[in-house]
Amino acid sequence: MIETFAPLLSLAPIIAVAIFLVALRWPASRAMPVAYLTAVLVAFFFWQLGPWQIFAASLKGLVIACTLLYIIFGAILLLNMLAESGGLAVIRQGFTNITPDRRVQVIIVAWLFGSFIEGSAGFGTPAAVCVPLLVALGFPAKSAVISGMLIQCTPVSFGAVGTPILYGVSEGLKGQPEVVDYASQIGLESWEQLLPMIGLRVATLHAAAGTMIPLMVVAIMTRFFGKERRFADGLKIWKFAVFASLSMTIPYVLIAATLGPEFPSLLGSLVGLAIVVPAARKGFLLPAGDHWDFEEKEAWDESWNGTTGSNLGKLPLRLPLWKAWFPYLVIAVLLVVTRLPALQLGKLIKKVAIPWDAALTHNLFGTPVDIAPVQPLYLPGTVFLIASLVTVVLHRMSREAVGQAVKRSSGMLVSASAALLFAVPMVQVFLNSSQGGAGLGSMPNVLAEGAASLAGQAWPAFSALIGGLGAFVAGSNTISNMTFSFFQFGVAERIGANPIWVVALQAVGGAAGNVICVHNVVSACAVVGLVGREGDVIRITGFVFLYYIFVTGVLGMCLAWT
Repeated sequence: MIETFAPLLSLAPIIAVAIFLVALRWPASRAMPVAYLTAVLVAFFFWQLGPWQIFAASLKGLVIACTLLYIIFGAILLLNMLAESGGLAVIRQGFTNITPDRRVQVIIVAWLFGSFIEGSAGFGTPAAVCVPLLVALGFPAKSAVISGMLIQCTPVSFGAVGTPILYGVSEGLKGQPEVVDYASQIGLESWEQLLPMIGLRVATLHAAAGTMIPLMVVAIMTRFFGKERRFADGLKIWKFAVFASLSMTIPYVLIAATLGPEFPSLLGSLVGLAIVVPAARKGFLLPAGDHWDFEEKEAWDESWNGTTGSNLGKLPLRLPLWKAWFPYLVIAVLLVVTRLPALQLGKLIKKVAIPWDAALTHNLFGTPVDIAPVQPLYLPGTVFLIASLVTVVLHRMSREAVGQAVKRSSGMLVSASAALLFAVPMVQVFLNSSQGGAGLGSMPNVLAEGAASLAGQAWPAFSALIGGLGAFVAGSNTISNMTFSFFQFGVAERIGANPIWVVALQAVGGAAGNVICVHNVVSACAVVGLVGREGDVIRITGFVFLYYIFVTGVLGMCLAWT
């Protein structure tokens, strides 16, 4: 009996999030404890997990939550340091000199600069960097969060120099005889040669669905945060938005075809920036004399405002633009040099780990749960702290200004803690739910198997949806790919579809799921003091998620049978 209803029961934590966070608009600090309790009850009574396994999974979630809070603190601290030093005022003036049009600014910062940060670091770092930067430019906090979340789809599959493919998909497929046999049948010497083939298909699908994302970002911004509240104001720059999109996605696909999965987002976004910024400065493809802006701040709805970013500081007389931007350059350089495999620097700094021996947290409390050692020097939070120290020295900040920035950052961190300290443990209970007394697989796998049995030959239309739900819960395209890649491969072979395309659909869906991922939204809201509005954000980003899943699902039905 339990096997029959297991797929529906596995949905219970997700339904709890949808009801309390999205439908009822509870703040995440209230909704996520309910979702966590739901996951624990389902795991204990229906999956029959032992208390120690539930505790171990919850503890793993707390460890991950603490690393996220560390990243959030670093991002908030850098924002406040730049506000106190006057750097944010200089950056804002620099963007105004390129163009005063907010529609263009959001494309440059969120779509292009955000894709570069995603390509170098991943791990939710783009929101931590770009969202506060948009607020510094004068965007409402809520608009900045939504814009920053909406671009968390197209570049994500190649984030952190290709980790979702090279580690996520690879770990999901590694050691599986069916995968080795398939590779041999199509003439490959090793199954690892499937990874760049999958990567190229992922890039192709993303380019098809992602080309409209910059225009969507702009149209949503003008519809929900403009004076006239209409999509038309955003659609007026459709030529420039599509041009900016193609400036990134065309090199992105070419790089995937020639260099492999490491560099499409990283290098594609740099090419895009090199093309789009000069074009924007010259007004290329932009309506002449039409510079869209928000209303005066006094007219904004109160729900748009966060608790940070309003104090940009006075425009310093002796702080040149390059000095204001230098902390962000430090971030970009450190993220790239520590993530590029060829440099081996990342491998070196990963040796500093807590605990130093991974065996100490293997099979925790005699359960199947492993907690990976925390590598503090490798975390983006450390990079943010280094950039903050550079700001103190380079901008010659006073002791009082530094103290004020630290105090304000610490206070904002506390407000984000409650939601994350329940959201991430809920995720880990959901993921680490196999080997219980009921003999069921983990909740995500049971859910996927139930969906596959219903879909039958139409499975390619739903492959991306499963990947998206995996990322929505886990908060990671990489984890979604690790969890579902072999499952997707196996279903494709059973129904006679092309397994390379189906696994690619999984990876694309896993990337799209980031736009609605709860703890990513909580993190993005936290860095600009918008805690409590997470459900409002997901209500809007959810439509873009559905668009992405629909487009890739239609393409999947066409391509997976070739």
